[in-house]
Amino acid sequence: MSYSLSLLDKSPIPEGATAADALQLTVALAQRAEQLGYRRFWVAEHHGSPSLASSAPEIVVSHILAKTSRIRVGSGGVMLQHYSPFKVAETFKVLAALAPGRVDLGIGKAPGGLPLTTKALQWFHDKARKPGFAGQLAEVDAFLKWGVAEDHPLAGAIATPVPPELPQRILLGGSPESAALAAQHGWDYCYAGHFNGDPTNIERSIETYESATGRVPSLALYAFAAETQEKAEQLVGALRIFKLRLASGQSFNLPSQQAAAEFARQTGEADYRIDEQRPHVVAGTPEVVRGELDRLSRRYGIREFVIDIPVASYPERFYSVDLLAGAYQPARV
Repeated sequence: MSYSLSLLDKSPIPEGATAADALQLTVALAQRAEQLGYRRFWVAEHHGSPSLASSAPEIVVSHILAKTSRIRVGSGGVMLQHYSPFKVAETFKVLAALAPGRVDLGIGKAPGGLPLTTKALQWFHDKARKPGFAGQLAEVDAFLKWGVAEDHPLAGAIATPVPPELPQRILLGGSPESAALAAQHGWDYCYAGHFNGDPTNIERSIETYESATGRVPSLALYAFAAETQEKAEQLVGALRIFKLRLASGQSFNLPSQQAAAEFARQTGEADYRIDEQRPHVVAGTPEVVRGELDRLSRRYGIREFVIDIPVASYPERFYSVDLLAGAYQPARV
């Protein structure tokens, strides 16, 4: 099948390792992905997590760019609600000037942490001036170009430097609404299938984006390859996502029942529900994983998969990346 493979890394901290170890292993994994021909390497943004070292993707992106030469590198993604759109544009314009043609700006809507970390990140925000996510995305898009409209309060502010090529702009989401928002601004779109693998929702989101742009989004998903089916399933284990649903209608994906309950506690809301979900994981031998990717590519027209490896052990993560490249040499596009 004609599709490319990319990687999303959260810098997991394996048992007995440190955050420094995890970040060095992330860099090494990016270098290995480049050697094997993967298209891009993204780093995630998570706050206040003792098991993940990826709280500042823009810094990790800069370091990986300096340690590689061809692979595209970016954020998967910047959690925009915490930041000034102007500063996000400046940061990624600098990265794009340092490594022209290799930088991706992936943006997400989730908080990437619990309410107290969100509070700390947004401590100096002027709530009266802060726009909603759609407004923030519009501002980032404007500042990546030549600034906001003349009737905007920030008219005249220009984010510099001007790189030889702007970063590729990608909205990360899991709904037809986010697909429509990406299309509205002319951004690429990556559907977060590892968080919402419902086939109907995937299909509706893809159709929304494709009908507006004529392009098919990329698809992020959990995937892991091992020598045998049994070993792959054993190492992945009973992966779960716990969806916290607040009475306000908001919902959040958390990695454990305890994290979901703590999230609710930090919001101060007593009326909530936690739904345990098992995300779709493509796990097995390289041939089995490739067969499932082929099937998804045929069904939805996917031309690029962004692989999130749901195993913390780095020897197994590296081996999985090797096996997948051996089963299907990613297209160099």
